[in-house]
Amino acid sequence: MDLLLTRPGLVAPVPVDPSGLAGPTRGQARGPRWRAASTNRFVPIEVDPTLVDQRIVEAIAGAPDRAAVTGWAGLRWRGAEYFDGYDSRMQPRPVPIAVGDRKPLRSREGVELRFGWLLENDVVAVDGLPVTRPERSVFDDVCRAGSLEQAVQIVSMACRSDMVSLDELLSYRCLLGSRQFTARFTDAIALSDENLWSPLEATMLLLWVGRGFRRPLCNRPIFDLAGNHVVTPDLFDPIAGVAGEYDGVVHSRLRVQRRDVDRDACYRDLDLEVVTMVSDDLRDTSSFERRLASAYRRVAERPRRRDWTIDLPDGWIDTSTVSARRALTEADRRRLSARRLG
Repeated sequence: MDLLLTRPGLVAPVPVDPSGLAGPTRGQARGPRWRAASTNRFVPIEVDPTLVDQRIVEAIAGAPDRAAVTGWAGLRWRGAEYFDGYDSRMQPRPVPIAVGDRKPLRSREGVELRFGWLLENDVVAVDGLPVTRPERSVFDDVCRAGSLEQAVQIVSMACRSDMVSLDELLSYRCLLGSRQFTARFTDAIALSDENLWSPLEATMLLLWVGRGFRRPLCNRPIFDLAGNHVVTPDLFDPIAGVAGEYDGVVHSRLRVQRRDVDRDACYRDLDLEVVTMVSDDLRDTSSFERRLASAYRRVAERPRRRDWTIDLPDGWIDTSTVSARRALTEADRRRLSARRLG
């Protein structure tokens, strides 16, 4: 496939050119200054094949016409932050390429061919690269997820980057009929949220509802009765008064530890129970589940005061949904992104 890239810093592989003008001659292609990037396509040797976006370009360059980048790579190409191209062991993930309904093609290292249907309008050009629409990219990544938990992480992080909304995914789901993996896709959409800020918040959400507790709000800010922002928990059940926070390895740093201590004091001042999930809980979730059950039991056993509200004060810009974030001006988007960074 010939590519006309418009994104700077990337190099499109080219075929052999007998004149040596548009590509290497056959002899040059065998020499030390060029390397094979894909089938019958070459790039100069100095082009770094480990750059994720360059890997994507080289993967699609070896595909037939009408093929498209999909899955995590399609979302990454569009700018979705979570989809970095590495698995949990920090090994490069193969680049998924949707090739549609065609005879089996020979696979190659670093590329995963996805055979099967492509709906009309599933493929668009983004910066000169054929990419599946975001809904299809999410669906393809969900199809390869190792668990429902991973599927929910994929959907939620695609929403986090405003690639898709849950309503858009549901509309696309209706186009799929009874195709394979649609049940998992449906379940993942139902369990996801547009305002989760990290994959492990999605994990905590699944554990929360899996224990039978009321579904919490995600990253909903809490204010005092004067309208001052106090804290934004990762998860919050405002009826029970129970908040959930995920503290990963990064929270071992002293500055962040101090911030977390201040945060916990805020919850105490508001008479709210907070349950913290840590990275060790990922190996055995039973401890977190017991702490969560204990928090619900404690708030049920004591009288509670309500010195807080989740009603947004005048002037506070809501960013809890994809549609709300898409409506932001670029200046507001940059300014309000600091909320997610804590």
